[in-house]
Amino acid sequence: MKRNCIALALLFLPAAAFAQSAPPLQQQVETVLAQAPAGTRFGLLVVDQDGREVVAINPDQRFIPASNTKLFTTAAAMAVLGQDEPAAETAAMTSLALVPAKRGAPDVVLKGGGTALSTAGDCVKRCLGGLVSGIAMKTRKVGNVIADDTAFVDQRWSPGMSWNNIPTDSGTATSALVIDDNELPLTVTATQPGTPGTVAVSPYLTVRNETRTVADGETKLGYDRAVNGRELRVFGTILADALPWKELLGIDDPADYAAWTVRQALEARGVKVTGKVVVRHRPAHSAAPAAVPAVAGAFALGVTPPPLAEEIALINKPSQNLHAEVLLRRIGLAAQAQDVFGPDNSEPGSIEAGQAALRTVLTKAGIARAGYDFSDGSGMSTYNRVSPRAAVALLRWAATQSWGDVWRASLPIGAVDGTLRRRFAGTALAGKVWAKTGTLNATNALSGYMQAASGRVLTFSILANDVPDGGNALVAMDAAVSLIAAAN
Repeated sequence: MKRNCIALALLFLPAAAFAQSAPPLQQQVETVLAQAPAGTRFGLLVVDQDGREVVAINPDQRFIPASNTKLFTTAAAMAVLGQDEPAAETAAMTSLALVPAKRGAPDVVLKGGGTALSTAGDCVKRCLGGLVSGIAMKTRKVGNVIADDTAFVDQRWSPGMSWNNIPTDSGTATSALVIDDNELPLTVTATQPGTPGTVAVSPYLTVRNETRTVADGETKLGYDRAVNGRELRVFGTILADALPWKELLGIDDPADYAAWTVRQALEARGVKVTGKVVVRHRPAHSAAPAAVPAVAGAFALGVTPPPLAEEIALINKPSQNLHAEVLLRRIGLAAQAQDVFGPDNSEPGSIEAGQAALRTVLTKAGIARAGYDFSDGSGMSTYNRVSPRAAVALLRWAATQSWGDVWRASLPIGAVDGTLRRRFAGTALAGKVWAKTGTLNATNALSGYMQAASGRVLTFSILANDVPDGGNALVAMDAAVSLIAAAN
C-alpha cells in the first residue's frame, strides 16, 4: 500500500512542480511589456481595493504623462469649482454687450470668461448667433467691435508646448474667449489631374494653395503657418478619386478671431459697423483687470458654461486640450476667490495660479510632492512629469470623494466610448475599464480603474516613455492590463 501511495504521489508531482514553476504575475507582465518597441521605458503600478500592490514596475520613477495630466486637472476642478458651482459658472460667463460710446454709435464688447461659444448652424446652447441677434434687435449701427479676454493672463501656450503642435487643433491658443473650440476646419478637395486642389477654409486666413491633383501616386498633403501669421500654406498631392482631406487648424489669437467673427455676424444681420476691430489682452506681470462699472444705457447678454460634470466629460472622454487649459485657469481664479487655499501671489487667471491651486488640492489628497510636476492643464507640455504611484494615489483619493462617481463617469470606457472606444474590444475588459489615455511624441499612458475577473476593482497607472521610431506601446500595454485583470 505504501508503495502505491508513493507511486500516486509521483504521478501528481510533475503537475505540482509545474504549478510552482509558473512565473509570477510580475514576471509575466514584464514579459508582455518586453514586446513593446525596444527601448521603451515603462512605469506601472496596480493596487487592489485595499491599496495592496498587485504589480509594480518602476512605480516611483517620473514619466511624461501626456493627457493623463487631465486626470489631475479635472479632479482639482471637482474639488475647487464643485464647492460652489453656481458661483464658478457665473465667474466664467462670456457676454456680448452694447455699450454707449462718447461719440457716435455704441460699441459692441465681447467679454470672455472661459465659456465656449458655438457658431454651428444647429447650435441650441451657448450660441454666438443668439447673442449677436440680440444686439441686432437693439441697433442697426455700431462703432467698434471689441474683444476682451483679460479675465485670463495672455499666456496662449504653456511652457513645454512643442512648436509643431501650435498650428493644429491640439495646440490651439488658450484664451478667455473660445469660439468653436478655437479651431478652423480645413478641407482640400481633388479636381482634375494636373490642377490645384480646392482649398476651403475660413476667410479669416489667407490661403497659399500649393496643392496638386494627381491621377497616380498617393494623397500626401500638409500645411504650415507662421505663429501669429494669417497666411496658411497648403501643399502636397491629392489623388483625383480621393475623398476630401480634412484637418482642424489652431487659432493663435482667439480674441482677434472672436472680434472678427462678431463683426461678420453683425454685418450678416444688417448691422453697420463704423469702427474698428479692437482686442484687449492682459500681458503677464500687469495689473489684474478691475471690476467694470455699470455703464448707463448698456445692454448685455451672457452665457455660462455647462455643468461641471458635463465639462469634465468633454475634457476626459475625447481628451479635449483647450477646455482643460481653460479649466486650469478657472481653478486658479476660483481658488483665489474662495481664499481657502492659503496665500497665493500668482496673477489671477494665470497658469501659475491654476497650478498653485492644483498643488494645494494634491497636498490635501496626500499625494507626495515628489511624484509630479506640471506646466499645463492638458498634457501637451513635455515638461510635465508624473509617477505611477502619484497617479494611483490621485485615483484612489478621488474615489473616496463625494464627486468620485461623477468624475469616474467622465473617463473613457474600454470598447465603449471616448478615446478607448476601439481598445479592449472583444476582451474580458470590454466595458470594464474606465481610464484616461495619453499620447504624445514617444509617450503612451493609461491610468484608471478596471474590474478584474474576480469582480474586484483594481486601480492602475501604466506610463510608457521613450517609445522609439514613432511607434507606440499600446498593444503591449493593453495586453499587460488584460493579463493583470484575468489573474485577479
